[in-house]
Amino acid sequence: MHVPVLFQEAIDALNLSPEKTMVDMTLGGAGHASAIFKQLKGGTFIGFDQDAAAITRAKKVLDSTTNAVHLFHDNFSAFTTHLKTLEIASVDGVLFDLGVSSFHFDEADRGFSYRLDGPLDMRMNPSSDLTAKTIVNTYEPRDLLHILFMYGEESFARPIVKAIVKAREEAPIETTFQLVDIIKSALPAKKKSQKGHPAKQTFQALRIAVNDELGVLERTLKDVLDHLSVGGRCVVISFHSLEDRIVKTVFKEAATVYHPPGLPTMPDTVAPFKIITRKPVIPNAEETTLNPRSKSAKMRVIERISTG
Repeated sequence: MHVPVLFQEAIDALNLSPEKTMVDMTLGGAGHASAIFKQLKGGTFIGFDQDAAAITRAKKVLDSTTNAVHLFHDNFSAFTTHLKTLEIASVDGVLFDLGVSSFHFDEADRGFSYRLDGPLDMRMNPSSDLTAKTIVNTYEPRDLLHILFMYGEESFARPIVKAIVKAREEAPIETTFQLVDIIKSALPAKKKSQKGHPAKQTFQALRIAVNDELGVLERTLKDVLDHLSVGGRCVVISFHSLEDRIVKTVFKEAATVYHPPGLPTMPDTVAPFKIITRKPVIPNAEETTLNPRSKSAKMRVIERISTG
């Protein structure tokens, strides 16, 4: 069952009211979307997801007779393009829930889970070309190292890559369990005995690379801020340090006034954005107990306060 993370905190942070135009960038199981939609009366709801199954689920719970509903089977990087198509200049609230949907982890054939055997896939959008299988079997060792170091922060990246290259020379690496066994073979006993699955960081790194998650996130966050109305808020729930770092940096830049060196400054100059969460909001003990996947979640919120 899909359990929305930081559910009430996110809904409260969006500062909802009936006639607003709200955007859910990551529909997933439609948990957040349903709650947002219920608070709109005569408003507009826009939703994105790369997974066609998520669009189908959302259609079942969002009744277009009460609000205008626009659902897009697309990466959220297409946000600006679809707003232009809808002739919408600005929106009042945007939610990103960057966690991989529970549905993805629970479906072996999607290849996201190191606990289920399935094809080495990991595509959020099944119609896209690049898969984890392609990366694992064809990328140069230096590029695999970069992916594991940068996106997985994997301290044993070198022996893991060495083991991958050796294995693929004998036969293509086809499944998640094949890759898990290769990863385990490259790790010292001490590492394998530690808490947490030994393949977690490598699988995370490959998933990020397959879907260009960090690059897409940074570009789209900037697009979203450009289209927020005054009083509008952007709420982002991230699940690892690289995502959170991007969100923190983009928000900080938007809420800071920069003065070119040597030019006189105006003392009353104010940045057009205000950071609502000086520190990220994290799940409470009750939520992490009920939903262990929420433990790494961090929520940050920013609000547009002027058109400057």
